[in-house]
This record gives sequence, structure tokens and C-alpha cells, in this order.
Amino acid sequence: MTVTELPGPSAPAAGPIVDRPGIYEMSNEQYHADPVPGGSLSSTGARRLLAPSCPALFQYERVHGQAPRRTFDFGTAAHMQVLGAGPELLVIEADSYRTKAAQEDRDGARAEGLVPLLRAEFEQVQAMAEAIRQHPVASRLFAPGSGLPEQSLFWVDQATGVWRRCRPDWLPYPTGGRLIVPDYKTTVSADPRSIEKSVYDYGYYQQDPWYVDGIRSVLGVEDVVMVFVFQEKTAPYLINVVQLDPAAIRAGRRRNREAIALYANCNRTGQWPGYSDRVEIVSLPAWAEKQENQ
Repeated sequence: MTVTELPGPSAPAAGPIVDRPGIYEMSNEQYHADPVPGGSLSSTGARRLLAPSCPALFQYERVHGQAPRRTFDFGTAAHMQVLGAGPELLVIEADSYRTKAAQEDRDGARAEGLVPLLRAEFEQVQAMAEAIRQHPVASRLFAPGSGLPEQSLFWVDQATGVWRRCRPDWLPYPTGGRLIVPDYKTTVSADPRSIEKSVYDYGYYQQDPWYVDGIRSVLGVEDVVMVFVFQEKTAPYLINVVQLDPAAIRAGRRRNREAIALYANCNRTGQWPGYSDRVEIVSLPAWAEKQENQ
């Protein structure tokens, strides 16, 4: 197995140093810079450690970050409009990024920590937020005054001593009953079958128990349920609110335990393996093999 030895995580941006479990208010940049001395593991990181990714990719992105992409800009802007929190938006008065001037405006905005959006994209995310406000379920989940957006939670995994973290889109105020925690996702299609595929492909079935673990640990609330608010990115911006079934959550929890153990071992040894260091035997995908044998 190929082992990539890389330096530890970069120093966090100026802000709080997290040395005890709790809820912290900090910027998105401070959260992703990881303010825990020695490092902590997020849900996204846990997913990045495991196949089809690998520890070497996780550690590289941990040190160097991910390159900005338009899909990230759009998703961040939609979150900001729905949640009322997040980085400032900068509207680029252009139809596209084909011109050098528009590209320079976009890159300059990112360099200043702003989220660039073309005018049409800005109008699009505004319309999406309005659709959320009109939806009978989603509007209540994100109701102003019912909770706080983008709070950062940090806690210690009891089995391994690994620091864990999460940043829920919306953290409702505890009321003494069940705590329903919504997470907002933009998508191409919000029909149930497409959502099932997204839940698996993007690891949302791991995100659910990860966030529930964090909220239980930090808030001391046992009855916690997570729901996902999926919204299509094209008009009429349809919405589907879903809750994962117990089998999906059990599978996600198993994957999370595997990732935490792997992270602890990589941290201890300082070695972050790649895919493989030997010749692997590769088969055709099952669908292709079936087609060839017809």
C-alpha cells in the first residue's frame, strides 16, 4: 500500500482555539481551518478517508484545502439566502465568466473571502430561498427565532480520544421534546429515487449519525432526529424533506466508526496511505459484465 507522508494540518485562521467540548461561534473559514490543536475530524473528512477516496487525499486536502468551484459558490450562496448566515455575496454583473474582466472579478471576490455569483445566479438563489419560505414544512424547520445557523460543535470520541466536529446548517433551540435538526441540500432532482442515490453517493447517510452524535454529546439531548431538505436548482425550485430510515443510519454509523479508527491510526503513525502499492485485479462493473454475457 502506498504511504504518503505529509505535514500536519495548517495553523487555524485567527479565532478561537478549541480545547474543550462545546458550541463555538466562528466563521466558516475558521471552522474549516480546524481550531483544535492536534486536529479534529469532521463528517466530510470521515467520508474522504474511506473508499472510494483514501487517507492520502484526505490529508492533502486537509493541508492544502480544495480548489474553489462554481458549484461550491452556488451552494454556499443558496445556504446564505436560506439560513441568513454565511460569507458575503458579490454579484458579478455579467452573463458568464467568458470575459477576462468577469474572471478577474470572480477571482478577486474569492481572494477577499466573498462568494461570487453572476446576476442570474443571484436571482436564482433568491427565488430558491423564497420557495423555502413558502413550503409548509421547510419554512417551519428554518423559522427565524427557532434556532441558530451554522454553530460549530466540538466533542471527544470516547472510544478513541479523537476530537470530532460538525457544523449544522441550523441548530434548533432545545424545547424539552424531540430536537429536529434540518440540513439544506441543493440538487438537480429532488424526486425520491434521485435522493436515495445522492444519500449514498455523497455520504449523507454518514452525515446523519455524525451530527446526531455531536448534538447528543454537546447538548446532552438524547432524542435527536435529522432531516434533509432537498431543493432543486431550477424553477419551480421544488422541495422534498426526507428522513433516513434506521438501516441507512446504521450503515452510516458503521462507516463513521471505521473512519474514526483509521484517522486515529494515521495520526498515530504519521502515515496516510494511498489506494494501493501493488498490482490490483480489476473486473468489469457488474452492469457491464451482465451486458457482455447476454
